[in-house]
Amino acid sequence: MTGKKSAPAARLPRSVYERELLRLQTELVKVQEWVRAEGARLVVVFEGRDAAGKGGVIKRFAEHLNPRVARVTALPKPTERERTQWYFQRYVEHLPAAGEIVLFDRSWYNRAGVEQVMGFCTPDEHRRFLHQCPIFERMLVEDGILLRKYWFSVSDAVQEERFRRRLEDPTRQWKLSPMDLESITRWEAYSRAKDEMLVHTDIPEAPWYVVESDEKRGARLNMIAHLLSTVPYREVPPPAIEIPRRPPSTGYTRPPRDLQTYVPDHAAGLIP
Repeated sequence: MTGKKSAPAARLPRSVYERELLRLQTELVKVQEWVRAEGARLVVVFEGRDAAGKGGVIKRFAEHLNPRVARVTALPKPTERERTQWYFQRYVEHLPAAGEIVLFDRSWYNRAGVEQVMGFCTPDEHRRFLHQCPIFERMLVEDGILLRKYWFSVSDAVQEERFRRRLEDPTRQWKLSPMDLESITRWEAYSRAKDEMLVHTDIPEAPWYVVESDEKRGARLNMIAHLLSTVPYREVPPPAIEIPRRPPSTGYTRPPRDLQTYVPDHAAGLIP
């Protein structure tokens, strides 16, 4: 988990990226069907700095999956009641049952990162987390949950560039918050917190996998391909389905169009 960052990868051509992404997404559908057929439970933790690309990977990961099988969990800040609970308690209720996949867009590791850096937890609470987290995760794995943890690593220059693009894009300005901008001025504090987190929680039963994410397309492919390589799935033959023949009409007549309110044809006005 240490060492110099590798040189940035060349940007993948879009055609190559999209072709390989579709292939990997097709394999993810097979994983989904295997999880459902076997009653397996899969948890994938996505962590990393702000603007590291977690959201984009999650979007592509879940794009073709059944939301009744695979769901994304992104918890808001805890309520006053949740603050008084055992720290892991509110995450436990979101863990998968048999035949489910849960993708944590940030997770219990908030305590090791933003909470510790921003002073939202006490030093004792932080130390307790680093002690209890490996125990908690060993319990999950021992109970049969497939737990995968990914840290998306982004350089300071690329992070700042992505922040600036978000600021200029009205469709993505919502992604920027005062807390995000704090991460620029506290870069080294976050770095130290991440290093300490890895020392305590990179355990054999639930290791951390670091994804170099300065190049988004490559990061998405690398993460998904790696996860596929770690899950012992097999292709589950789909049930035999035939589309039935439509029966002959029994005399139904559609009501006149003027009895219903239709959406205006906005698209027609765009045709040159």
